[in-house]
Amino acid sequence: MEILNINNLGISFGGLKAVDGLNMKIEKGQLYGLIGPNGAGKTTVFNLLTGVYQPTAGTFYFDGKEVKNANPVKINKLGIARTFQNIRLFSQMSVLDNVLAGFHDSINYSFFESITHSGRFNRTEKEYYNKSLELLRVFDMEQEKNYLACNLPYGKQRKLEIARALATNPKLLLLDEPAAGMNPNETAELMQTIKFVRDKFDMTILLIEHDMKLVSGICEELTVLNFGTVLAQGKTKEVLNDPKVITAYLGEDE
Repeated sequence: MEILNINNLGISFGGLKAVDGLNMKIEKGQLYGLIGPNGAGKTTVFNLLTGVYQPTAGTFYFDGKEVKNANPVKINKLGIARTFQNIRLFSQMSVLDNVLAGFHDSINYSFFESITHSGRFNRTEKEYYNKSLELLRVFDMEQEKNYLACNLPYGKQRKLEIARALATNPKLLLLDEPAAGMNPNETAELMQTIKFVRDKFDMTILLIEHDMKLVSGICEELTVLNFGTVLAQGKTKEVLNDPKVITAYLGEDE
């Protein structure tokens, strides 16, 4: 069953078509890759799917319903969460508090209860505290729960950003270059983490990535963008062996 169906999606900035006529379908539980050279429009697609930008053409359907004129908060509540190419943690907050922040939209106690610490407040806070610890255990980071996020090693900051995104209880997780800046050992560990997250949380994952070893190791299908349009699409091995894709990444032979 499709969880994401993109139909002829596009956006123009003045006379520049950043994304043009994108069609893409992702099945529930799939691990899907969106790749392409720098400037191909990949992050722009993520911004369209998360309400940062509104499309100037086409539309998309999430979990069977058309998404139109929705801002990032509404789209997150629908079940789409993302991470960013440049890590965006609350750097001066603790690791635990960063994850707790992801549960913000789930809070069901009143303003009065939050001030007086009465009614549902204590019960709800304890529930989300325990859920946050569970997420940190998944990423083997419970021992660092009281560290400032800025003091974590780079690879663990990436994991923390994924944990915070999972706290919003998404159905679709968008990962924007999760391996950027990682060394080979960290990238190999990240590959296993992404697979584990998909399986443990019954998650659908769409990722942008330049590391072709990671892409070929975990993605089941790919869409390749070049200058905002689809260059190739299909099973990962077939796409990565497509001469057009190789040319787009490596350039024409002399």
